[in-house]
Amino acid sequence: MTFLDMLRDAATQNNSMLCVGLDPEPTRFPASLQGDPHKIYDFCAAIVDATADLVCAFKPQIAYFAAHGAEDQLERLMQHMRANAPHVPVILDAKRGDIGSTAEQYAREAFERYGADAVTLSPFMGFDSVEPYLRYPGKGAFLLCRTSNPGGDDFQNQRLASVDGQPLLYEHIARLAQGPWNKNGQLGLVVGATYPAEIERVRQIAPTLPLLIPGVGAQGGDAVATVRAGRPSAASGPIIVNSSRAILYAGSGADFADAARAAALATRDQLNAALRGY
Repeated sequence: MTFLDMLRDAATQNNSMLCVGLDPEPTRFPASLQGDPHKIYDFCAAIVDATADLVCAFKPQIAYFAAHGAEDQLERLMQHMRANAPHVPVILDAKRGDIGSTAEQYAREAFERYGADAVTLSPFMGFDSVEPYLRYPGKGAFLLCRTSNPGGDDFQNQRLASVDGQPLLYEHIARLAQGPWNKNGQLGLVVGATYPAEIERVRQIAPTLPLLIPGVGAQGGDAVATVRAGRPSAASGPIIVNSSRAILYAGSGADFADAARAAALATRDQLNAALRGY
């Protein structure tokens, strides 16, 4: 089964466009776990178990594990998700962007070591930095396209004078991903929720690609505007709306997993209501 098959099945089974980002910061853990990087797995596994029937994907951010020397806990977490939520695809948020043999090693890390279903990538170095990931049949790759940070304007919102039509850089990336770069049919794009107009523009250029949309919740993205801009339908690519901190740290007590579930349920229902009103 390909990544996109898994994504569509999970979205249908769980009636969800929501992705829970797993960005574990031990200083924000509940009191019983707080400050202990050895408890990263315990915290994340509890979140996964509490939300597995509410999401279309999980997205662990590798830096939050690597910074604490907790790659072994990420491996355990991936195994836990496979065993306890096998229907939910896992997107490894790594934002890799190297080329050649180094890119090949990063692809091995994502798909062989961790067993991810998809990975996030930076396309700044061109197709050379993407192609090694496309050698893995059925695996997904999301290219950074129009990100939600203010500094994204430094490059992404600049015009390319030497390209026909002088598109903005993010528009050019979207065209490449929709067209010649999508060799395995599993490419997607990352577009921040804080820019609904740009989400709509990317959807016009790349109508069939899945869009991974971070920034809903703590980063201020509007869930209703996000869904309407992404225009999910049977004829278009799916949207995956990520929320991390607003769900992970919804509660600070012993019932943190229950609080996370309540926040995830509310977000999922808000997204679905926006779709019904579209």
